[in-house]
Parts: sequence; C-alpha cells; structure tokens
Amino acid sequence: MESAVAAQMGATVRDTHFDFLGTRYGGKVRDTYQVGDRLVLVTSDRISAFDHILRQTIPFKGQVLNQLAAWFFSQTQDIVTNHVLLLPDPNVTIAKRCNAIPVEFVVRGYVAGHAWRTYRDGGRTLCGHTLPEGLRQNSKLPSPILTPATKAEEGHDEDISREGILNRGLLSKDHLDQLEALALALFQRGTDRAAARDLILVDTKYEFGFDNDGGIVLIDEIHTPDSSRYFYADTYHELLQADKPQRQLSKEFVREWLMNNGFQGLEGQVLPDMPNDFRAMVSFRYIELFEQITGTSFVPDTSSDPIARIETNIRKALSGFG
Repeated sequence: MESAVAAQMGATVRDTHFDFLGTRYGGKVRDTYQVGDRLVLVTSDRISAFDHILRQTIPFKGQVLNQLAAWFFSQTQDIVTNHVLLLPDPNVTIAKRCNAIPVEFVVRGYVAGHAWRTYRDGGRTLCGHTLPEGLRQNSKLPSPILTPATKAEEGHDEDISREGILNRGLLSKDHLDQLEALALALFQRGTDRAAARDLILVDTKYEFGFDNDGGIVLIDEIHTPDSSRYFYADTYHELLQADKPQRQLSKEFVREWLMNNGFQGLEGQVLPDMPNDFRAMVSFRYIELFEQITGTSFVPDTSSDPIARIETNIRKALSGFG
C-alpha cells in the first residue's frame, strides 16, 4: 500500500467540473450535481479542518470515505432508509434527492473535542443536557447524548437544544422525536460495530432529509473518519487514568498537526502546506480505519487519470437509468 499511496500523490481528485451534469455545488469534500430527482455525489480527496480546505489532497481519501459510508449505509438500512441508489465508481454515489433537514444530529458518548472544551472552560450544560461533575477529558458519559447543531452556510455550525429547534420551527415535535430516536439507534449500531473491531465510537454526526413522500431518509455520510471520532479500545482506560491523549482513528490528528504548525483558523494565521510524508500518513490512517471497521482489505483504484475514470463511470451509470 505504501507504493500505491506514493504513486498516487500526483493523481488525486482535487476538483471536478463535469459540465454534462449541470451546476456543481462544491462542498468541503464533495462535489454535488443535481440530475433530475437524483444527486451525483463525487467524494474528492480534499481535506478540511477549522473550516478551511487544505491546499494538498490525501491519496485515496475520497475512495475510503465513499466506500466506508456505503458500507455503513448497508449495515443500517434496517434502522432507517438511506439515499444510496448506486455506486458506479469508487469515488461516486448516485443518490436519491431529498429535502435536507437544516439540523445536524450530533451524538456524543464521551466528553471529547468540542464537548470537552466546553466542559474544561466551566460549562456544565450542552444543548440542554446537564453534564456531571468530575469528568476528565475523554471520559465516557453515563449515556450517549444528542447535541444538535444548525448547519451554517459559512463558518462554524451552531449548537442548538431541543427547545431551540422547536422554538425556531426547524422541525415539528413528532419529526424531532423520530429523528432523535433514529440518531441514537444509529449510534448504538455504530458503537456495537466499533466494539466488535476493538474500537470505540466516541462521537459522530448524522444528517437526514425528507423524500417526496415525506419519509425520513439518512443522507450525506455515516460513521466515516470525517464525521466521527474513534479511539482504540485496548489502551483507552490506561490512557484515561494517566490523563494522556487517546490513540485515535479520526481526522483529529490533522487538526493537531495544524495546531502544532500554528494554525487554528484564526484571523492572521497562515495555513501551512502538508508535506508528502504527512499526506501519506493521513492516507494510511484512513485506510486503516476502513480495514479495521469492515474487516476487509481496502483495494484502491490506482488510475493515473481518476477524473477521466469518474466521468466515464458516471456517464455509463446515468445512461442505465434511462
């Protein structure tokens, strides 16, 4: 895999511009095209942190994210319908177009990341949940909590409580009750799968939409290293007791690298360039998580022209829809 990653450094998917698909919406990682009642989602090799897209790409990152999300969608379709129609390419999902719900359903089983920073700074309430005293960084919560966030067009998403969602009319009570239950059920499924593979699912986010019939559909991605935080289970308790950082499989180590290089997305800070050895390490981490969770080997597509490959496969897939 080392040689494949090294060879792919100059053949990653940074951006796509497929005019035959119409207007492109470029997110932090995905390029989205609307084709009738379907979406063509191209998962690029871009990586973002602190609301900035880094200039360098990560070999095979898009393939890992797209395929891991597809795997988890298949593992959870008994809980909730998802948007996947077809995977015509390692980087591409053709999905059902839905009306996205403007709330991210963040579930936390541990006090880490944003939750820890809030707690460390004296906060004991998070999105309406009262947190117990005496927690350490990365402590397990008595039970998972839902800490929703409103999706911002730019900048950071904003925490919101259940009451805030209802008061702002973002969702009806019935829909919110259903979505809360679904998010917690999905988190339990992800927790169980991670535990079976010697990992801990620490926190994650889910996004939902409504289809044309008003049904709830799971969209975007699920349980990927971009949307989730994982700890290694075998060293969790030892490191917690020693107040040491957890060994983890997630995007957090990219944020740590940026902070060590003087960047947290603050005004006046300069975004550093990732050297190739660090890009390779990030690639290996993403691949490791795929293999650890799924129990299968990641088989990369090493095309020297991935953009051309993606276009060819999308055209074939769309012609098959008629």
